[in-house]
Amino acid sequence: MTVPSERQFDALIAALAQSATAADTFNEYAPGDANNAIRRSNLRLYLRTMAARRPKTLLVMEAPGYRGCRLTGVPVTSRKVLLEGLPALNMFGREAGYRDVADEGFERVYGEQSATIVWSTLSDLGALPFIWNSFPFHPHRLGRPLSNRKPRAAEIKLGAVFLRRILAMWSFERVIAVGNVAYETVCADGTACQKLRHPAQGGKNDFVAGLSALLSVGA
Repeated sequence: MTVPSERQFDALIAALAQSATAADTFNEYAPGDANNAIRRSNLRLYLRTMAARRPKTLLVMEAPGYRGCRLTGVPVTSRKVLLEGLPALNMFGREAGYRDVADEGFERVYGEQSATIVWSTLSDLGALPFIWNSFPFHPHRLGRPLSNRKPRAAEIKLGAVFLRRILAMWSFERVIAVGNVAYETVCADGTACQKLRHPAQGGKNDFVAGLSALLSVGA
């Protein structure tokens, strides 16, 4: 199995940080912000941890939300998941080196529904896929950072560039796309994948059942 190198991590994080985004998109890795430096550090730690764990499955979701990766820097995690950790999977937690941020206006944002559902399901299954977003930055409504919106076509195209890097860095045996945006992004390059309903907006039961069926033999 291919194991990514520190040099590849450096290049990926630098490319994320240097990406230009629209006024209604927040690049949580961009330079010049102390909290973004923490988020880059959190992402690097996640990449290193996953390289050591050698996941067989890539789980692709949509985009960072204002309650989740926009704050932590790690795909599909909330401050709660990142800081309190997941004992069943031996993942995350302050003791593992993950750090909190103090973005103004986000102080009371701690948990995120999708992150809770995804990681609770994975903890129950004892499965640990590599998780990535089809668009790696936080799309929000203009002037409303505490909101989410669907990525636009151009953003999905940009996200596909980073997704290709992830696929080149790891040799996954299986790719699972969660929701329509993730599925369209993965399929655009002809990558074979299986599709699941997104857990948000009433999709929890279908997501849990589908992921449980797919990962019942391990991640």
